[in-house]
Amino acid sequence: MRQKSHEMNTITTKWVLGHKVTAYPMSGNYDLMLGETPPQVPGPPPHYHNSYTESFLIVEGQMEFMMNGETKLVKAGESVDIPPKTLHTFTNKHDATCRWVNIHSPKGFGEFFSQIGIEAEESNAQEKSVAPELIQKVIASAGDHDMVIELQHT
Repeated sequence: MRQKSHEMNTITTKWVLGHKVTAYPMSGNYDLMLGETPPQVPGPPPHYHNSYTESFLIVEGQMEFMMNGETKLVKAGESVDIPPKTLHTFTNKHDATCRWVNIHSPKGFGEFFSQIGIEAEESNAQEKSVAPELIQKVIASAGDHDMVIELQHT
């Protein structure tokens, strides 16, 4: 019988910009995350990826997605596919937690979550994940992760 690799030891759960994200190591050329967005929590700033295709499958609840200026409500059992160079964000405007599966392909964007996220076991991890200094870190390091943030002009 073949022994399992160290995969089980490398599953990590972190709070990232107000969302609880568990990353699963995959042997394929993609990153796989299971996410949980509490009620009334906005998503990341509108952004796009030059290289990554991103997909979401809503497992429980619902999430509003904005893609290239159009808003779409995605409910449990539905998915959304976000091609490269598509400006997007998402938010849970509802009163129930939304659970979702997220895939980035090719592999690589998972590094963003591991570098920016706050360990789930830390006290006040969710609050720390949206602290102003962390938001500035996200903005400053976004380019390192093929994340182009579109800051709104005032």
